[in-house]
Amino acid sequence: QVQLVESGGGLVQPGGSLRLSCAASGFTFSSYAMSWYRQSPGKEREVVAAITSAGGTTNYADSVKGRFTASRDNAKNTVYLQMNSLKPEDTAVYYCNARTTYWGRTIDYWGQGTQVTVSS
Repeated sequence: QVQLVESGGGLVQPGGSLRLSCAASGFTFSSYAMSWYRQSPGKEREVVAAITSAGGTTNYADSVKGRFTASRDNAKNTVYLQMNSLKPEDTAVYYCNARTTYWGRTIDYWGQGTQVTVSS
């Protein structure tokens, strides 16, 4: 069955770094664009980074540009989010998403999320 399993979250001080991983299984990972979303209490889920299926193109939310870097290893079926210079406002549950379009239909898979807390 399809699985997306995030890991790497935790508690970090402001200015610190974390690297999130999302391990995928049960589908053809290299055919899917991957994204990282986050959701804070009382807020809507927002996309923070996206990477194309081959990894050639990335896009970032303005709030994380220059601090976060998305990458993927299609041989390991894993996508990463390197987060540097973390701020308290980066505190959220982070989710990975896999998306493709098949015959005009969008297919989405989601992970269960990993908590990131930025606090002194």
